[in-house]
Amino acid sequence: MSSILTRIKENLHTLSEAEKKMGIYVLENPKLIPNMTTKDLSRKAGTSESSIVRFCKSIGIESFKTFKLELAKELAKEDLNLTDFNFLQKKSEPYDIFQQVSFVNKSAIEAITTSLERKEFEKAVDKILHADKLVFYGVGGSATAALDGFYKFTKLGYPSTAHQDFHFLLSSIPYLNKNDVVIAISMSGKTKDVLELSRFAQKEGATVIAITNLDKSPLYKEADIRLCTPVVEQDYRIGSIPSRMTQLTIIDALYLSVLNKKGENVLSRYHEARNEVIRLRR
Repeated sequence: MSSILTRIKENLHTLSEAEKKMGIYVLENPKLIPNMTTKDLSRKAGTSESSIVRFCKSIGIESFKTFKLELAKELAKEDLNLTDFNFLQKKSEPYDIFQQVSFVNKSAIEAITTSLERKEFEKAVDKILHADKLVFYGVGGSATAALDGFYKFTKLGYPSTAHQDFHFLLSSIPYLNKNDVVIAISMSGKTKDVLELSRFAQKEGATVIAITNLDKSPLYKEADIRLCTPVVEQDYRIGSIPSRMTQLTIIDALYLSVLNKKGENVLSRYHEARNEVIRLRR
């Protein structure tokens, strides 16, 4: 049992009747909580929304949002340990591993709703929509999401860059201005190259949108717009699997949101490119 659930169980006898109802429901249904609103939870537990706030404070957590985030993190550590090196201690059949990967990725994507702020996401969409140039940057596993963002937004007509050569990108930063956007992607938010590139871009007046974890992330603290991913993997791991899926999901959502705002104006370009692809098929 995770520490936050243990805390609830140990303090159940000290809670008020309404808070106790809440605690019992959480203990019986921990995996449902991260995707619930206060309204959902109050209805399911048979209490008021104000009781939820009091319940959180009674177990030492300031808000329901923080409670959901902390619970999601602890559930992730218990259930989503596929990329932890302890995974190697248990031998599994290939199809069982396939099922584990499917579960891990699905759970990671569902957990994004506990970490991503709606207002921040909408600010990011608006900023990208009106951007002159886009620079995507991530290293290691995060480079996959950066490349995907570059590919998708180039299709939308944006002058975009996603280069893996740090020094090459540094040479392009002085040409950025206040209408340009750097999408900095890092699970830990501590990768030096990503931080230095972001700081340089901000110095030149560009907006930095961070796709990063909230937990102790310098990139989160310094970015202009913060798109937070849930903590679904340890920093030291076999490989980026669920964390990469959360980054790709946010890139996909940004792309479709901007496309939706642009409307049918871009369809003729899409059709033109598609027709050329068909023409060039062998």
